[in-house]
Amino acid sequence: DSSIAQAIESSAPPLLAAGGIFLAFLFLHWLFMEPKHYGLRGEEYIHKKGVWFYAVVSILLTLLIWYSIPVNAVIAFGAALGSSLFFITHGFRQNAEEREKQMLSAQKMSDWSKILYLEIIDASFSLDGVLGAFAFTLSVPLIVIGSGIGAVAVRQLTARNIESVKKYKYLKNGAMYSIGFLGSIMLANAFGLHLPELISPLATVTILGYFLYRSWKAVGGKGSIVFERRYGGTPGSIAD
Repeated sequence: DSSIAQAIESSAPPLLAAGGIFLAFLFLHWLFMEPKHYGLRGEEYIHKKGVWFYAVVSILLTLLIWYSIPVNAVIAFGAALGSSLFFITHGFRQNAEEREKQMLSAQKMSDWSKILYLEIIDASFSLDGVLGAFAFTLSVPLIVIGSGIGAVAVRQLTARNIESVKKYKYLKNGAMYSIGFLGSIMLANAFGLHLPELISPLATVTILGYFLYRSWKAVGGKGSIVFERRYGGTPGSIAD
């Protein structure tokens, strides 16, 4: 529908600002707060300073709103909305994870009920994938089709090759750095800095390819010595 397309185009700046802040906060939360396999220099240091996460995102949001108000006040609203969405979904997600642990250990629910509950939780917290799609296109049909295909492909790959996927320790690093980059692209687009459309897919493929290569080297045992020499540790060391 052309009217829907025009409505999305006209509301692109606040949408991009909301999605960009959401993805940026998601990346920074992983970088500062979440246990991970350290894949790049500085990740361990930043992780040890995890208490600074809330200060960093607060300063980022304040600066973004301050600079966006003279340009377009609606962008400031979008940034505030993206921040609210992140913390709301983050709180629900933490609560859902605790309920999931309790549910899986409970004997009152049937197996099918547990599976259905997990599917609902998974579907409820897929905002990052949907919002990330706006970095590639504003076409709603393409976003719906791409999100559906991506979800099915990832589930099939994970379900059939779960042990193999676990061996590639730095894949999540690549995914999170891609999310951070896409968030930056969306924020730039929100302020009218339109970058070539090929940048988003090329950067995503490059980042994921690099960390896939790093993971492959670690699995083959070829990356251990390099990692120890450069970073003074072992590949795949996980923070406490």
